[in-house]
Amino acid sequence: MNPVLKSFDLTGRTALVTGSSGGIGLALARGLAGAGARIVLNARGSDKLEQAAAKLRQEGATVFTAVFDVTSGDAVGAAVERIEAEIGAIDILVNNAGMQRRAPLDQFEEAQWHELMKTNVDSVFLVGQAVARRMIPRQRGKIINICSVQSELGRPGIAPYTASKGAVKMLTKGMAIDWGQHGIQVNGLGPGYFKTELTDALVKNAEFTSWLVGRTPSRRWGDVEDLVGAAVFLASDASNFVNGHILYVDGGVTATL
Repeated sequence: MNPVLKSFDLTGRTALVTGSSGGIGLALARGLAGAGARIVLNARGSDKLEQAAAKLRQEGATVFTAVFDVTSGDAVGAAVERIEAEIGAIDILVNNAGMQRRAPLDQFEEAQWHELMKTNVDSVFLVGQAVARRMIPRQRGKIINICSVQSELGRPGIAPYTASKGAVKMLTKGMAIDWGQHGIQVNGLGPGYFKTELTDALVKNAEFTSWLVGRTPSRRWGDVEDLVGAAVFLASDASNFVNGHILYVDGGVTATL
């Protein structure tokens, strides 16, 4: 195989993707599997997760499932221990689990603030730390934290989400600083506006879609497949000297006013 192409090959590596029963998480899992990785899908519930796993297996992927709550330190610790013992060392972690809540900031409920922060920020810390503790003795590993264009830009009605994704961006940099010396690369992947189940209402909103397409240099919504190449790059040896970087896959949204 051409040495350049070989550097993107994930054959023999195991990737844990949190929040991967659908949407972006499942698309990233499918992409990593296509590059040769064994995949561990994660969600809080088993039904949709097993359906996603079955779908990937039909496509030829080697897939396992791990049902656990990414916001619980005890659950995360037990799950990572079980994965490493029963499936194998986690070579690649994609911290994808996340949620959105929309409301004017003066009307945003405190309980929803805490729920959003636990899901979007605490999970990155908890799963990242648990996996890194295993990667450090091995002196290698790849961690990809899913950021957002809202790590850089705000929109009305989503200030808490913006705050959470800004925190993920800076946590990514902190992880890279502390763990880079151990052969671990920690980077962020920042999606723009993508067509998923969660954005379906926005996609169907003609006014919003018109605004977004006009605001985006590439003049379209993103398809989840657009994220795959960037994820494989950050998960592979091709990015061995890339650390603490946020790679925005947004059609150019963050480049323009």
